[in-house]
Amino acid sequence: MLLTTKFLRPTADPRAVARERLLHLLEPGDTRRLNLIVAPAGFGKTTLASQWCSTTTWPTPWLSLDEHDDEPRRLWQYVTGAFSHGGLAGLEDIRKQLARCSTEELEGPVTGLINTLAADGGQWGLVIDDYHLIRDRRIHQQLCYFIDYLPPGVTVTLLSRTEPDLPIARWKVRQWVAEIHPSLLAFSEEECRRFFSDYMAQPLSPEQARKVWEKTEGWVAAMQLSALAGGSDNRPSGAPSSGATLDGRRISDYVLSEVLEQQPPEVRQFLLETAACPRLCSRLCDAVRDANDSQRLLERLLRDNLFVVPLDTNGAWFRYHDLFREALLQRAVQLDADRFARGRIRAIEWLLTHENVQEGISQIVDLDDKEWLAQVLELHGNNLIHSGFHLPVLDWLTRLPVEAIQQSPRLMMLRVWALFFANRVELIAPLLTELEDLLDCRVAESHPDAEGALGLHSEISLIRSYLARTRSDDKSASDLTRQVLQDIDHTRIPLKSVTYYSLGLDYYGKGELAAAEDALRSAVQYGQLERKPSTLLSSGGLMAWIQYNRGDIDLALETSTSVRQWVDEHFGDPRQPRLISCWQNSAMTEIYRERNEPELATACLAPLLEHVRNGTEPGQHVIIQHVRGHLAFSQGRYEEALDALRDAESVARRRREHIVFEPPDSGALMARCYLAMANLGQARQWLDTASPERFRNPLNREQSQTSAARVLVALGRPDEAIERLAPLQAAAERDQHNRQLTELLVVHATAKLALGESADAALLIGQALSRAAEAGFLRLFAEEPAAVRELILGLPEIHAPQSWVNRLRAMLAELDEPSSSSCITGSTKPMRPEKTGSVANPDATDGEKPRNSALPDSLSQREVEVLGLINEGLANKEIAAAMGVAATTVKAHIRNLYSKLAVGSRTEALARARQLGLL
Repeated sequence: MLLTTKFLRPTADPRAVARERLLHLLEPGDTRRLNLIVAPAGFGKTTLASQWCSTTTWPTPWLSLDEHDDEPRRLWQYVTGAFSHGGLAGLEDIRKQLARCSTEELEGPVTGLINTLAADGGQWGLVIDDYHLIRDRRIHQQLCYFIDYLPPGVTVTLLSRTEPDLPIARWKVRQWVAEIHPSLLAFSEEECRRFFSDYMAQPLSPEQARKVWEKTEGWVAAMQLSALAGGSDNRPSGAPSSGATLDGRRISDYVLSEVLEQQPPEVRQFLLETAACPRLCSRLCDAVRDANDSQRLLERLLRDNLFVVPLDTNGAWFRYHDLFREALLQRAVQLDADRFARGRIRAIEWLLTHENVQEGISQIVDLDDKEWLAQVLELHGNNLIHSGFHLPVLDWLTRLPVEAIQQSPRLMMLRVWALFFANRVELIAPLLTELEDLLDCRVAESHPDAEGALGLHSEISLIRSYLARTRSDDKSASDLTRQVLQDIDHTRIPLKSVTYYSLGLDYYGKGELAAAEDALRSAVQYGQLERKPSTLLSSGGLMAWIQYNRGDIDLALETSTSVRQWVDEHFGDPRQPRLISCWQNSAMTEIYRERNEPELATACLAPLLEHVRNGTEPGQHVIIQHVRGHLAFSQGRYEEALDALRDAESVARRRREHIVFEPPDSGALMARCYLAMANLGQARQWLDTASPERFRNPLNREQSQTSAARVLVALGRPDEAIERLAPLQAAAERDQHNRQLTELLVVHATAKLALGESADAALLIGQALSRAAEAGFLRLFAEEPAAVRELILGLPEIHAPQSWVNRLRAMLAELDEPSSSSCITGSTKPMRPEKTGSVANPDATDGEKPRNSALPDSLSQREVEVLGLINEGLANKEIAAAMGVAATTVKAHIRNLYSKLAVGSRTEALARARQLGLL
């Protein structure tokens, strides 16, 4: 028997503030399958969903969950019951199956429900309220299956206090999900004003509304508390509300009197004792209270919605809402200031000893205890820096007296490392000299910490090796790094992971990929032992990059995945942004691009683009933009690819002294873009200026020469191309540069085709296919000229019953039929090209330039984009941020715009553009 009251949707209150900006987000789209509304209690999730349901014209069943529904069979009985209550017919057999099948057999009735919805063919919605009560992983898996196979027109809406354990990231890439989180659900200032005037009948002036809005952070429950507090004044009937005069103390008083004082003594005491904790977990609360029942009390607070915000999905970590905690702190200090101070010290000590060091330090900073801060930084600062907290460490060091740092070698070294990771290397050299002088004095004075001094000398040598790399002084860098390895064997200083990472960079720079992989494997091993997540991610990422180039995509993917899982397991912190490694995400982007999985490649690239926009270390900037350009090239977005690659090349040239490795050759990839766009003039210009001798890394040299051979073939000089390729193939095979070798074989075959030597070309393609199948390379064949793709499809081995061959054949079959006009010119076919028609020509197809007969030279797609952003009033820096490119690139586009439009200013450009119908 099902409780039908759980199918009743809460009635939308006509006085409630209409949230049009959010209601619009919930409207189903062509690909929409899931609406996700996640926020703490009191944020208005249910009200919003109820408002949305009242505006829809299609059936939208409602299901309110309780704690008893965390069982698979019961959950699906209620889901089926909700659809039945909403009017969906044909569910009787499914209900019977649910009544008799085992938990392991539930996929059958779930599939039946999907089929019934598909057979109905109509639009349906399903709202599930309080989904945070579901913790059974089997239910999450079943719901994942349900959403994966929903027919078009069916949208599930989940309301939850915590992020559900579902593959949201994967669904977001497929554009299946619309998310509304607290930052969106929080009331805007205008909505706050309307809430007081329309819902609470307490009109506020704009200034008063802003004051309450800022204090409550848009949390509707706190706003209601403010309104109730304002409405409780003793004032004559009909007098205007005094809510406008509310301040923080008034809100705190109301929270204390109407919430705290209403609690049982046990709960009230717990709240006051734990107010000192910025975050809450049972062990921390037990330590502060000297008790062992905190988990039970935390669960009670959560159950009673006592201003407790869950910070994870497994009920371990919480925090009080800021307003509520502020009130608790005030009362705790009033009642017993000494007891509160002791509790705060206990909380800090627990945080420092339980891997919450950065939070403990923040509390010490609030106490303004400089001596304690110095001690903690000396003890934990190095690990914090290597865990990605170099900028906070720099800030904390500035809070110490200058003399305190100058008298502490460890703090001085800490400042050096923080500056290094912050890419402020120009400040490091004089600090190293100052530190070495101080250490010499300590030795001369027979200071007892001899081992510590030796460890610091090793760190100094390691930093100097990095600085030598920026000067291209490879011998000094390598000698210093090896000396560090010898020294640290005699100390307990945790430097091996960073040192082996340095060795890996050295070997990679020389193209010795096997030796680099061995060194980086040691870096990963010691990174785990030394608990240095940033070094671990960078080492694992560079190792995956190398494994990819050596020709083992599966191993590269396994390396990246295992390192990521270890870091997430041991250093997952809901308060901090997820640690991101340039090498790792770049390697993953390349791997998924090559596997012909562009959605996953885009998802891996996305976090890196934020680093480009916000500013990052120049070497990372170059790698990110190079990978971004490669992905855009594969997708046929050549103008965007060129923008990213030009930016990469510019930064690599201007900031070379700040990059500790030789960046990849973005110019070689730019040449491929020119060929794909049939721009032989630009390709020839690149060829004339390309100088492979400038590369020390053979991988980059091989890439440059391979692109040069491509251009020579396109220019009708295949003999010269083969002449360049011959020594490259031998070197690539010797050094196990298998990805490059595969591409070299294909380009060699292209040259042979141009000479009419089809049999030799087929032989070379066969060798390339054999290597690619073993390695897992796929996408590179789709990016070759049409004649090569045609040759591949004609080979007997392309019809072998093998998984990789089937994927290759299917991928090539998806491309347009090759035309004779693009035989050897270098034109390629994009992976799942995106439609990028422009305002200048809405019918423009992929890769075409927007045309206007009145223009002497047509505008490129990127120039049209810049023109639109200028029209919006954006400055150059804002345009660069919006497009994710450097400001210099924007300036180049604007110069081209002015030239093509024959104007000299923004105003003239906009006027001319409107005259031509471009805007």
